[in-house]
Amino acid sequence: MESEPERSAIRIIAENRRGVLRDIATVVADHDANIVMINQEVFDSGPYCGMAELYFEYDCGDASDHEKLLEDLNDIPSVKEVKAYQPFGNIFGSRVIIIGGGAQVAQVALGAVNEADRHNIRGERISVDTIPLVGERTLALAVDAVARLPRASILVLAGSLMGGDISKAVDRVRDAGIPVIALKMAGTVPEHADLVVTDPIQAGVFAVMHVSTKAVFDINRVRGREF
Repeated sequence: MESEPERSAIRIIAENRRGVLRDIATVVADHDANIVMINQEVFDSGPYCGMAELYFEYDCGDASDHEKLLEDLNDIPSVKEVKAYQPFGNIFGSRVIIIGGGAQVAQVALGAVNEADRHNIRGERISVDTIPLVGERTLALAVDAVARLPRASILVLAGSLMGGDISKAVDRVRDAGIPVIALKMAGTVPEHADLVVTDPIQAGVFAVMHVSTKAVFDINRVRGREF
């Protein structure tokens, strides 16, 4: 039986110019590594101001090849620094995303953080991300973006009134394989969510329990229910 490839991460500081990403990707491919996540941005302050940061995670079956990969990346003329790190999945783990009104978001986060603490102290890695927002379009854009967030495992919508474009965005997030919990609220969002919960603290607890690999709660077994 074949073993799972080892997940590794690398952070590269390089010149901000055309062709750098191509050169780096070519070296990675030459080492038979498969890039599974990548992020690139330009520093606008600090000692690397004006330079580019490239962070990517990759799978590579041969662990002994990692050092040679680092050496070859350092040999690229435009690359200034290369460092290996643990992937974010090992550090921050799965992500619970909470979006909605400030007061409700805070209460959902209270339940989620307290429940995540119980699991993380036993070796799991579950992180909680929140953003309080108002306005249908703003919320719809944020909900749609959840499907593009690395390691996003579940979404909780916390508010008093959500519908219209937000409901359509909820459908797209669910189609991407990310379950959605909604607080009991006015609007059509509860009709599109996997689970509706009246108590915001309990909603946060449910979200973390679903993400956990050790909890017995499974949202798929109560889909369509209201608590």
